[in-house]
Amino acid sequence: MRGLILAVQFLTRLPTPALPDYQPEALARAAIWFPLVGLLLGVLIAAAVWLGTRVDPWLGALFGLLAWIGLTGALHLDGLADLADALGASHGDKDRLLAVLADPHLGVFGVTALGVQLLSKLVLLMLLAKSGTIWPLILIPAWARLGTLLWARLPSLKPGLGERFAWRVGISGVWLWVAPLAAASLPAPALLAAPLLILGWRAWLLARLGGMTGDALGAGVEWVETGLLLALVLGSAA
Repeated sequence: MRGLILAVQFLTRLPTPALPDYQPEALARAAIWFPLVGLLLGVLIAAAVWLGTRVDPWLGALFGLLAWIGLTGALHLDGLADLADALGASHGDKDRLLAVLADPHLGVFGVTALGVQLLSKLVLLMLLAKSGTIWPLILIPAWARLGTLLWARLPSLKPGLGERFAWRVGISGVWLWVAPLAAASLPAPALLAAPLLILGWRAWLLARLGGMTGDALGAGVEWVETGLLLALVLGSAA
């Protein structure tokens, strides 16, 4: 259970037992539990949407978005904003990109990316709440965190947690989660777009960056989550 507790501590702000003698390598080994933590987040987010929808779909969307941000501590939003700033300011210069990624200040590109992402999730959650498509939300965070296990195997562009995950996550750990998540997604076929979104982000990272960083992993989580929300909305409207 130590690995699961570490994964919950890293990915969420949920209360967990204190673990003595923490080592960064232990967190890297705990990455195999990331999809399970995603399922836990999905249950809580779906519950928040359902609760707010008892009053109005917009309130359900707001509750869901606040739960998404609060439960994760905006961890992946931070990666999205940092990557957007780096891409906007680097103009194709890899050294400049890495320098901006290391800068703790937030620029206009990052602010814009955050605004678009939050608005997108809010509107998409409202449309799902309005259509009554709530339970599939449970699987979205799990699929997105499964993606990190694959992306972390790309060459690391700089030292950090992403680099440590790269040499601790085996491809067998990725396949361990694909089958059960795919089976659970069959009643909501739109969720089967997840592998395409995950592989698409991997291809983009290789083509645009030539590898990955921790911020790129976080941005990928946001990409997959919003992509799956959109797929569900389009699927429910079909």
